[in-house]
Amino acid sequence: MGGGGWYYVPKVWSPAGGWWPTPVAWKRNTAICAFSVCFISSLIFKISAEKERRPIAPYKHIPSQRWCKHAKEDDPSLP
Repeated sequence: MGGGGWYYVPKVWSPAGGWWPTPVAWKRNTAICAFSVCFISSLIFKISAEKERRPIAPYKHIPSQRWCKHAKEDDPSLP
């Protein structure tokens, strides 16, 4: 009898920290994930801005023309 002591816990790995709901290094893991997401997003943004082309000039302003590399070549009416 006796209800305490040992109980079976399976060996489980997950990005959230495994079987236990509060992993030891959750703040560090969250910071690493946030940094990774921001870094990858910035790389995608940079590559997208470099490759963006508009063969037909838009009839009204588009916000992405501010950072597009080829905006002045594609739309000569820009300042």
